Amino acid sequence: MTSIASRLKKYCSGHDREWYAARMEYMMGFLTEERVEVLRRTLNERTRYMTILTENTFHPQNASALVRHCEAFGLQDLHTVETVCKFSPNVNIVRGTDKWVDITRHPSTTEAISTLKAAGYRIVATTPHRESCTPETFDVEKAPFCLVFGTEHAGVSDEIIEAADEYLRIPMCGMVESLNVSASAAILIYMLSQRMRLSPAIDWRLTGDEHQELLFRWVMSSVKDSERILERQFPL
Repeated sequence: MTSIASRLKKYCSGHDREWYAARMEYMMGFLTEERVEVLRRTLNERTRYMTILTENTFHPQNASALVRHCEAFGLQDLHTVETVCKFSPNVNIVRGTDKWVDITRHPSTTEAISTLKAAGYRIVATTPHRESCTPETFDVEKAPFCLVFGTEHAGVSDEIIEAADEYLRIPMCGMVESLNVSASAAILIYMLSQRMRLSPAIDWRLTGDEHQELLFRWVMSSVKDSERILERQFPL
């Protein structure tokens, strides 16, 4: 996440509805109606029912692709573990999509698993080396889930394999396993997010409070020098 996005998340989080309402009305005055409509329409498709965790993604192009996949298919959150290497999307590849996706960096795989399970997520290890479900057979309705992607060469860690609630693979019919992390993530995120949205049994949309907070944050991200403008009207 960019430093600006991280600061805005901290600044804009945890307030009551009245706080957001007054400031939202003021800041929306700096945007066109068309821009506000785009923000609302995009936000209506956002979800936290499905998320991803990536372990030690080395290549900036793969890190960038993961952020772009989440943004394109409406996943609000992306979690990372960076015990070996930093998750560093390339600014020229990510093209600003990191402004619209929340990236949470965890100090260890153990902590990431604990936090995600405590939040109600199933840990789903993506690996071709286990007899497991496929994108077509995976039960999207059972409970919220987190897809875990490993390193470019070694795949998910042994710790993830041991802690996983389920395993997920993409069936291939070639002579070698030719899909990299970015391609695998694109296929799985697209297929499972579509199945999730088409299921009448899943309440996958954001809560009212989450929607309000994120809309305000997105409005702030859309206005140049927004924090200074807001503070002139609403002094701290």
